[in-house]
Amino acid sequence: MKWLNRLFGGPIDMATLPAGTQAPEINLPSLEGGRFSLQAALKGGPVLAAFYKVSCPVCQYTFPYLERLHKAYGSKKITIVGISQDNPRDTSAFVKEYGITFPNLLDDPHGYVVSNAYGLTNVPSLFLVGQNGQIEITSVGWVKEEVEGINRSLAAAQQTPPPLIFQSGEEVTDFRAG
Repeated sequence: MKWLNRLFGGPIDMATLPAGTQAPEINLPSLEGGRFSLQAALKGGPVLAAFYKVSCPVCQYTFPYLERLHKAYGSKKITIVGISQDNPRDTSAFVKEYGITFPNLLDDPHGYVVSNAYGLTNVPSLFLVGQNGQIEITSVGWVKEEVEGINRSLAAAQQTPPPLIFQSGEEVTDFRAG
C-alpha cells in the first residue's frame, strides 16, 4: 500500500484488513481434499493467504510469482495458501494452467464468508499472517514492492537471506490494480 500512498500523495482507504489487525480464522475446504485451519497452520510458522478469482487478470499475473515463493521456501515452516472465490472445477483448471502447487482453498461463492471477514473489495488480496495471528502485511492488487516485502518477511522468519523471485532480465510490472 505504500506504493499507492506515494502515487496518490496520501493514504489510500482500502476496506481490507490492515497490518496490525488480528487475522480472522480461515477454516475452509481444500481443493485437494480435507480442510485448512489458519490457527493450526500458524503453529508451524507464518501463513501467506492469497485471495483470488480465476477470471482476474491480475490474479493470473500474480500467482506464478507466489508459486516461485512457494518453491523457494519449500518445506520450511511457511505456509502459502490460495483462497479461491470460484467453484472447484474452475479453480482446478486455474491451478493446472498456472502450475500452482501450493494448497488452494474454496471460499463458498454463495456467501464468501472468509473473504468478507477479511474485508475484501478487490482481488488479488494478500495477507501475511505472523505466528502470533496478526496480519503483518496486506497487499491488494499487484504491488511488486509489497511482494518483495512479503519475501523479506518470510526470509526473516527463517533467518535466511530472501531468495530471488524475479529472474534476471525479466520485466516485472511495479503495479497493477486488482
